[in-house]
Amino acid sequence: MKAKVLIVEDQFIEANNLKLILKKAGYIVFPIAHSVNDALEIMERQTPEIVLLDIRLQGDLTGIDLAQSLREKNIAFVYLSANSNKQILDLAISTKPYGFLVKPFREKDVLVMLDVAWYLHRHNQESVSRVYDHTGIGSDPLPGDELPKIIGESSNFLEVLKNVGIVAPSETSVLILGESGTGKELIAQAIHHISSRRAKPMIVVNCAALPANLIEAELFGHEKGAFTGALQKRIGKFEQADGGTIFLDEIGELPPDLQVKFLRVLQEREIEPIGGQKRKINVRVIAATNRRLEEEMAAGRFRMDLYYRLNVFPISLPALRERKEDILLLADHFLKVYANKENKTITGLADPVIKAMLGYSWPGNVRELENLMERSVLLANGPVINVLRLPVNTMKGNLADIEDRLKTMTENERDHILAALEQCDWKIYGKGGAAELLDINASTLHSRMKKLHIGKKITPKNTDR
Repeated sequence: MKAKVLIVEDQFIEANNLKLILKKAGYIVFPIAHSVNDALEIMERQTPEIVLLDIRLQGDLTGIDLAQSLREKNIAFVYLSANSNKQILDLAISTKPYGFLVKPFREKDVLVMLDVAWYLHRHNQESVSRVYDHTGIGSDPLPGDELPKIIGESSNFLEVLKNVGIVAPSETSVLILGESGTGKELIAQAIHHISSRRAKPMIVVNCAALPANLIEAELFGHEKGAFTGALQKRIGKFEQADGGTIFLDEIGELPPDLQVKFLRVLQEREIEPIGGQKRKINVRVIAATNRRLEEEMAAGRFRMDLYYRLNVFPISLPALRERKEDILLLADHFLKVYANKENKTITGLADPVIKAMLGYSWPGNVRELENLMERSVLLANGPVINVLRLPVNTMKGNLADIEDRLKTMTENERDHILAALEQCDWKIYGKGGAAELLDINASTLHSRMKKLHIGKKITPKNTDR
């Protein structure tokens, strides 16, 4: 039986189109809510299982305000948006929606997003075991599979594995986010190898490494004689991946004109080689970036429609400094790998080395740790690593100092709001107020201030407004 859906959208035509799409697909659709208050009244009488939620609504309250309530009630929700404002996007993302649908809505996109959101909501517990079973973590891998070795026991990394297990068996495009060196390609390999496409190739393309004038030919191919120097036909990466998976690393580096063509591949599943005819392909797309695509989109460097097409199922990889429980596990693994390669016997790390490793911020993440362990094995004169050659400028200070320099998203949001309030002399509403400066609804700002425990200190001359 299909899920019960509540549409919260103040534009009649868009809301009605959504309702027709969902009813045709067999969903149970509640009466349309045009404001947060409408939605709350409907939910007092009946409880939806999924809410499609516009960000900007009639009245003072926004979809982001309602999202907080939905999260507390454990109701799945997907945002409806045509907004590329970075601050609004950051606030929306902080509420942890199951996805975004970009206006105008395509029927296929709506149904795929609902399927993914509903699946995620119902299957939050099954997926870690699936990833462990298929990646050799704690069990033998499937016969014939050459699976990447994934190491990690920290809670935030297990959350990543859970999401891999959820999305891998589907055909959904995946966007992997994370700093350089966090293992984005390894996660992409795991998704491919657990999927039904594992017998077909996974083609890896580093968008940042391709010259701008060759990217189109590399991705889509070209016919013989299509341009000067095209002496023979070239099969592009997408066609090479037909039936399998293509992994586009550093997708944020893709030039705007190529983003348009890539969007067509995602939507129509067809490519057009240079000098050739359009042809259908059957390929799954996994993309990755170390950039904040919301900022790129707000700056006009990344297409909003492409962002929302890719962002159906994002997987965010934690930096190594955010999964400290895994540092020694990874170090032990790399020590064994490189000790075996160099025919050396290495039994472990000295206590001062362990302390230094746990107090280091690892700006290069797992890749830096691997390189450091390889170098330490080469330089080792005995069975124990007694010296750790960390970069000099990052070894100063203790762990607390390092953590002070690295703030959470919540801390950054709080500091940003406080700075705006100070600049506006703590005026929230109206012309010249903090809400106007931050380009958000005043009620939303007030809600965030309450959640983040932001309040003006009382002074002898209190001028709160």
